[in-house]
Amino acid sequence: MENQTFIEDLKQLAAKEDVLAIGREVSELKTKFDDFILEEERKFQVAQLEAQDKGETLESDGEIERLKEAFYDVYADFKQRRKTLVDAKNAEEAENLKVKRMLITRFKEIIANEENIGVAFSAHKEINEAWKSVGDIPREKRHDIQQEYSRLMEEFFYNMKIYREIKDYDFKKNFDAKQDVINRIKSLEQVADMKEVEGSLKALQNEWEDIGPTKQELWEQIKEDYWNSIKSVYDRIRAHYDAVREQMHENLEAKKELIGKTKELIALERNSIKTWNKHTHQLLKIQENWKKIGFGPKKENEQLWQEFRALCDGFFEGKSAYFESIQGDFDIVAKQKESIISKIEAIKDDENWKRTSEQVLRLQKEWKSAGNAGAKNEQRLWKQFRTACDHFFARKKAFFEELDKANEANLVAKQTLIEKIEGYAPKEDKKQTLADLKQFAEEFATIGQVPFKQKDAVYKAYKTALDKQYNALGLKGEEKEEVLFQAKLSQIAGSADSAELFEKEKQAIRTEINKIKQDMIQLENNLGFFANSKGANALKAEVEKKIDVEREKIEVLKAKLKSIPNE
Repeated sequence: MENQTFIEDLKQLAAKEDVLAIGREVSELKTKFDDFILEEERKFQVAQLEAQDKGETLESDGEIERLKEAFYDVYADFKQRRKTLVDAKNAEEAENLKVKRMLITRFKEIIANEENIGVAFSAHKEINEAWKSVGDIPREKRHDIQQEYSRLMEEFFYNMKIYREIKDYDFKKNFDAKQDVINRIKSLEQVADMKEVEGSLKALQNEWEDIGPTKQELWEQIKEDYWNSIKSVYDRIRAHYDAVREQMHENLEAKKELIGKTKELIALERNSIKTWNKHTHQLLKIQENWKKIGFGPKKENEQLWQEFRALCDGFFEGKSAYFESIQGDFDIVAKQKESIISKIEAIKDDENWKRTSEQVLRLQKEWKSAGNAGAKNEQRLWKQFRTACDHFFARKKAFFEELDKANEANLVAKQTLIEKIEGYAPKEDKKQTLADLKQFAEEFATIGQVPFKQKDAVYKAYKTALDKQYNALGLKGEEKEEVLFQAKLSQIAGSADSAELFEKEKQAIRTEINKIKQDMIQLENNLGFFANSKGANALKAEVEKKIDVEREKIEVLKAKLKSIPNE
């Protein structure tokens, strides 16, 4: 109940060790409690008036008084404890104030009466060290006391007879030292760490106080520069902490927004591994964004963090429970993947690179389609599978790299031959030219393979050069078709992929033969439609002639098919 909450909250606050720091929170709680009591008393008075109108008498059950008594018992203990600490603190600050006033009195006496240089400086040093060691004094006295002490410091250096005996060198040295302090204070504008700025500024102020006097005509100038520099740094410090407070507020709002997104995500339905993994990825992204957001005020920041962590913990507990429930499915996938690993282990050292590459790629597809083997197995199995794949492809890469090195000489030989073909001048005898071109093709085919990366470019350059020479011969009709076909076969023989290209050529010829056969069937079917008349016989003869032409084409194509090497 709310009335009990007031007392519990007060007890928690009162139990804290630093009761001076929580005075404001206790006062706010007391105000809320008093408002609550007033409202309860008002409600009771209204109830009494209503009962009185009905001719009834409503007596108090004493609950409000007991509550007030219980609350104020705790509050009185807290006030007494706080008063004791406040009194002790005030007494300590009052005693410190007396000590500082005594030091000021003693300092005045030194300034007014002491003429011995050594004694005066010794006393000044003693007083200054004692002044620094004295703790806090009442806040309302701090400014006046410090101002009086600073004034006496100035008076000491400028009014003592010793000042007149200090050499110009000392004045110059002190001026340079003070100017150096000012420069270092100004350089704090370039320091980004504000804690470092505050610590350095305090140290520089103490250093300034410890430096001796300068010439009177320079003092006002350098003092004004000093205080302006101090003010500039303090303005920056204040602006920094104002910005920090504003940023903290923005950070709290950003974290509240992420908590809202987390609640929305957790509220979604998850009934598959895919959705659980998808939502896990989204939640991890939210967690990453949370880490990027800076701190807020300590109390509110901790509350939001506890809420956010509880939401995340709940999500991952649910995920663990779900995955435990489907572990059997994971085990089935794990067995499938273990089988795939066994297969790839068996072939990873096979040097039939093309066939084995196809098998490895097929096993990789099987791996992807097998699904997830669960957190317990997936990473272990993937590491084994990936290691076997990497082993095969590393060996394949090393093999072909070594092969490419061995084929460098072949590359040079083929490039030289291509240049020779490009520069070839046809002979007047066409047969001799055809024989020379055929010789070029045979020579190109007998040269071994070139490095893999250059093979397509080399073959393209070779084919272009040879085609150019054949096109320049001006061949026609069947002769042209036969020569170009044989040239094409010679070119294919010089390709690194000759077996594949020959097979494609065979397939193209077979396709063309099948098409002609279909056309012939159609023509033969058409013959049945012609009647035995003079006009029909002429058409029939024309169709039969076409059939004979198509049959000759088939024979030519079959001859080409037989001429293609079987590799």
